[in-house]
Amino acid sequence: AMYAFAAVLANGTVVTWGMPEYGGDSSRVRYQLQNVQKVEATKYAFAAILLSGSVVTWGHPDYGGDSSSVSSQLRRVQQVHANRLAFAAILADGRVVTWGDQDSGGDSSAVQDQLRNTQQLSATNSAFAAILADRTVVTWGNRDWGGDSTAVQNQLRNVRQIKGAYFAFAAILADKSVVTWGDGQCGGDSTRVQAQLKNVDSLYTAKSAFAAILGDQTVVTWGGRWCGGDSDRVQDQLQKVQQIYATSSAFAAILEDGAIVTWGTVDHGGDCTAIQEQLKHL
Repeated sequence: AMYAFAAVLANGTVVTWGMPEYGGDSSRVRYQLQNVQKVEATKYAFAAILLSGSVVTWGHPDYGGDSSSVSSQLRRVQQVHANRLAFAAILADGRVVTWGDQDSGGDSSAVQDQLRNTQQLSATNSAFAAILADRTVVTWGNRDWGGDSTAVQNQLRNVRQIKGAYFAFAAILADKSVVTWGDGQCGGDSTRVQAQLKNVDSLYTAKSAFAAILGDQTVVTWGGRWCGGDSDRVQDQLQKVQQIYATSSAFAAILEDGAIVTWGTVDHGGDCTAIQEQLKHL
């Protein structure tokens, strides 16, 4: 969480510290926190999956810390995913249970009948996207930030993976093309590079931009121009790219020879020229 930590100990209990109201104080649920397998967090709350498949939550009640309204449904939980203010859990039967801020995806009632045989969940800051067993997609939450995929719904077939930036989603299809939706200026509109988004192997996200590594090990970027979505300055260097890492507003690519190429907001890591000599042979 933003203002607190939660540590899972070897014996399956949990220790928390930080701002009490934002998850640092777990005393209310201390005796329930036994046999904990994993802990997930929103900005202000935590959710622990127990060995039994049930879930224990604490922190700010409006932002995921209070799951009492759905506690009877939180059985045989396989995964819990979080965005900034809400949680979504996949159950063993493929159904999805949500709680937290209603406008951020904590209320999935509008799509609940569609959430069957869910395989994967992804999130932006305020929305969720589910890949179903038939490889179609269901979205909910903040409509402007990825919760509304109606404009591209007919393209969302044979979806293999979805990545969420802060305000937009990008999906890789089986044919290795990409479909995007959400805030257009922050990665939800990939029209400018759509023709280049072929044979996409992997996607990476900054706060408001995406970067794709293609099969020929080159890179395509889109989204906020100053946040990593414009790599024109270094495009000729982006060859034989092996991996990409991101800060909130910049990307760093590691090349086959160990060199690093960076772009995006300078103050966020987008310019490594001053220490380029030290970065050889990573």
